Amino acid sequence: QVQLVESGGDSVQPGASLKLTCIASGFTFDLFTMSWYRRAPGQERELVARITSGGRVTAFADQVKGRFRISRDNAKNSIYLQMDSLRPADTAVYYCNALRMPGMEPTFDSWGHGAPVTVSS
Repeated sequence: QVQLVESGGDSVQPGASLKLTCIASGFTFDLFTMSWYRRAPGQERELVARITSGGRVTAFADQVKGRFRISRDNAKNSIYLQMDSLRPADTAVYYCNALRMPGMEPTFDSWGHGAPVTVSS
């Protein structure tokens, strides 16, 4: 079965950096576009970033563009989210999943528990 395991979340000060990791299993990882989502307290899930199967094309939400970077290592079935210049508005639980275009729908129902990120003074 599909498993998605996020790690690397923490509670940090504004301006700090974090790197999140997602380790995937149970599917042919290198055939899928992968993505990071986040859900802030009391809000709906939003798409943060995506990366194509070979890692050549990436895209980011306007709110994080220039501050976040997504990458992947297909040999490790992993994707990463490097987050710099963190702001309180980035506070959320971050999740990974495969993503289908053009609808940008999450592929798998088996979401991980997520990586909680809190940014506050």
